[in-house]
Amino acid sequence: MKTGSIDEVQVDLEVLLGRTSLSVGELAKVGPSTIIQLSSMAGEPVELRAGGKVVALCEVVVIDENFGVRVTEVLGAGGRP
Repeated sequence: MKTGSIDEVQVDLEVLLGRTSLSVGELAKVGPSTIIQLSSMAGEPVELRAGGKVVALCEVVVIDENFGVRVTEVLGAGGRP
């Protein structure tokens, strides 16, 4: 059996920009050009999640023509700095 380093394990990351709530009727009307307003304000930190847990706070940046995030605060266990 071959063993590898834990440092090589891949982890899926998610960035949560904000939240909102829509009725089923509103969701059924969503289509191209629909704008959905989120609860967060422009310029507020966004959450970086690994395994569904918030691990850091970040700011959104543009790199060439792609979006990215810059980590501004790494959170410990329980979502605390």
